[in-house]
Amino acid sequence: MKQDYYEILGIDKNASPTEIKKAYRKKAIQYHPDKNPGDAKAEELFKKSAEAYEVLSDPQKKARYDQYGHAAFEGGGFGGGGMNMEDIFSQFGDIFGSAFGGGFGGFGGFGGGQRRVKGSNLRIRVKLSLEEVANGVEKKVKVRRKVQAPGVTYTTCATCNGAGQVTKITNTILGRMQTAATCSSCGGTGQTIDHRPSDADAQGLIVNEETVSIKIPAGVEEGMQLKVSGKGNEAPANGIPGDLLVAIETEEHPTLKREGDNLHYDLYISISDAVLGTSKEIDTVSGKVRIKLEPGIQSGKILRLRGKGISSINGYGAGDLLVHVNVWTPKELNKEQKEFFEKMQHNENFEPKPEKSDKSFFEKVKDMFS
Repeated sequence: MKQDYYEILGIDKNASPTEIKKAYRKKAIQYHPDKNPGDAKAEELFKKSAEAYEVLSDPQKKARYDQYGHAAFEGGGFGGGGMNMEDIFSQFGDIFGSAFGGGFGGFGGFGGGQRRVKGSNLRIRVKLSLEEVANGVEKKVKVRRKVQAPGVTYTTCATCNGAGQVTKITNTILGRMQTAATCSSCGGTGQTIDHRPSDADAQGLIVNEETVSIKIPAGVEEGMQLKVSGKGNEAPANGIPGDLLVAIETEEHPTLKREGDNLHYDLYISISDAVLGTSKEIDTVSGKVRIKLEPGIQSGKILRLRGKGISSINGYGAGDLLVHVNVWTPKELNKEQKEFFEKMQHNENFEPKPEKSDKSFFEKVKDMFS
């Protein structure tokens, strides 16, 4: 079981953004690779702290985590989990300020030096049917992303000699002070373009169409965002590719309505069906099923089909399908039909006689949410 993000950073759920940032900075400095060379445990804690901060520092991701826990990031992740060193250094380097020699550095050169630039993220929307939401699905989408052009080559930056930083020494009343800043010529990569193909942009990148497979877990909701790592735009000089961010949209089902993990279905039957009993075929997310209606069934009766709802994103089984029985009263009758019902008006068999088992409207509503 994954450790709670709040526990990792040592904060409570009511912590402010400033407190979250402060707690992460403290943990990350404590477990930074520069301070713990060769310590695998410290490196793991360093990654966990960054993963926790990535989620809790983002209001939308934090709200999703507070509601669903780690399950919200399964099946490819909705913004958390699986962070590597390069992700951490590219995303959160500025949080350290001058804690490590004027720069956070990059993977493979922690205490300053050339860093690996991360490419920009791409965003797309994927529309899902209710059946796909209920059961999970793998979608293949075409994405136009920037990639390194064939034949592009790089050379060591002449400004910083491949260091990725330039050093400046100034005289102060306290003595000579040395500061380091990211090289403006290469952007900190330590490399500049040596040969650029004619169809490439200034960074040596071209636009390429690629088919990306996206695994979408069951139980997702409208507005959730899925992250496919490394499928955004590539970065120059062998940098880190950005991510593909997939926003989930859901289509409206013609007969089923979703409420959390439960589904609702309105079933309309005639008076004769209600009196005599019948069987009806209804829609579910796994196909049609036939249900039996007992003679004398009352309008407003709710039939619960357990496990026929939406699979829980938390992995706790599936919700239920609630079938709402509605007895349809005809608005127009022929002479024979009208005479029959006139005769039945004072027949005691047609007088309402609710039993204790016939729950009131408020009791039915209560049962729906229990």
